[in-house]
Amino acid sequence: MQLILQRTYYANGTNGNLYVDGRLFCYTIELPWLQNKTCVSCIPEGTYRLVKRFSDKFKSHLHVQGVKGRSLILIHPANNALLQLQGCIAPVTTITGPGCGNLSRAAFQPLVLMVYHALDNNKSVLLTITTI
Repeated sequence: MQLILQRTYYANGTNGNLYVDGRLFCYTIELPWLQNKTCVSCIPEGTYRLVKRFSDKFKSHLHVQGVKGRSLILIHPANNALLQLQGCIAPVTTITGPGCGNLSRAAFQPLVLMVYHALDNNKSVLLTITTI
């Protein structure tokens, strides 16, 4: 399964369109690009493998693997990148401003179910991040 995240960068956050197998699935929010600095920057463009992850805080969510110089980059719900993210990616239903969106859980749940289903069927899931 191939996910494509096409980003637009702003000073206060990063917004994206997430495509699954070529179709728009949802939008995303992230921190601004600050040279991949830990906890304050979105991750670099590139292709990454997604795997399942569970924590008490986020329950079932996704782990973005292979990010150079970073660890524990996740895909989890959030509506405000500056307040709720530390380098992770949050799916949202609508974009309300740079790094901000609405109804993150409504976008997150079907994404996680779809990716978990693919992984349960021994399919690899790749996320490619590019600029619009």
